[in-house]
Amino acid sequence: MTASLLVATAAFAAAELSPKVPFAKPDAAIPAVLAGVDQPCELVLLDRDGKELARAAATAGELDLATLFPTIRSAERAVRVQAIVGGTPEGAPLVVVPLVSRATIRTAQDTRPDGTTKYTRIMGWGDRPIDPTDERQAQLAKTWTKGDPTPLSGFRIERDRDVIFETTVGRLRFAMCPDEAPNTVRNFVDLATSGFYDGTMVHRIVPADRNGLPFVIQGGDPTGSGDGGPGYDIALEPSRLPHDFGVISMARNDWPDSAGSQWFICLGRAATARLDGQYCAFGYAIEGADAILKTAAGELADPATGRPKSPEKVTRASVVDAPAWTPGKGRPDARVEIPAPQPTPVESDR
Repeated sequence: MTASLLVATAAFAAAELSPKVPFAKPDAAIPAVLAGVDQPCELVLLDRDGKELARAAATAGELDLATLFPTIRSAERAVRVQAIVGGTPEGAPLVVVPLVSRATIRTAQDTRPDGTTKYTRIMGWGDRPIDPTDERQAQLAKTWTKGDPTPLSGFRIERDRDVIFETTVGRLRFAMCPDEAPNTVRNFVDLATSGFYDGTMVHRIVPADRNGLPFVIQGGDPTGSGDGGPGYDIALEPSRLPHDFGVISMARNDWPDSAGSQWFICLGRAATARLDGQYCAFGYAIEGADAILKTAAGELADPATGRPKSPEKVTRASVVDAPAWTPGKGRPDARVEIPAPQPTPVESDR
């Protein structure tokens, strides 16, 4: 290898933090491997908002994250570990997910706004109502029997990843939120990696709810019928990510634990706020606002079901490393916003 090539290779080298094993036991080491650095650097422990929880010096080679960050064992939700080289964040962070079973789900029968349709409403988790100020939930909480204990079973260690949808109307890129819904994220990433979503259509468009407010677009069904899935169900997770424009969430039937592969993307906060706590939001688009709006504007063959006349498709799904996180800020990008309407051109008065 020539000297010039060696210099070029060194110039493009970047820190890479990888898990040595996918799982670690509760009291065992949490091993990771740091590569791509030839100088001492730092690792920073970050929460879901990018807040710095701890910092430790590190060198290339195998590391024990539990030794570097003793408080990591007490994390209640996923945390990220980011490499900092020369003061600059480099490489995708590692995500460390505590393995804790979901608290007991609490449900009750409720009636939809039409006044007749019954559905199963989620009222709380464990002994905690979703909305403690809601009188009905507070009363129901008094009748809930004590749930099973949820001990820490260990940790899952994985690289932070984004999912990209190449579609017939443009590219969508989603940031994942394992700190809110780790198992839902893992399921979605696995399906995208395996090619499950390739060629699937957006089979349902609800451009507006009964009040005329932007609602959702839905896909992820390999049959295109709205009834298909991966052949299994996943448990609903108590995500705190608000449903809003560009947020991706899991579609399901009436029973909370009936999601599988079908996803929906929100078109606005006003109509989808009521989905908070009832559906599992697990990521958000950081690219593709125009593609979302173009899909939502598709002509409907059946307005009653939301079936589009010419469905847009996910031509290919792929998984890539997430960008490096900056302590105190988090990701360098943000959720997409609804593009501001452009003024209508007018002729000059001259």
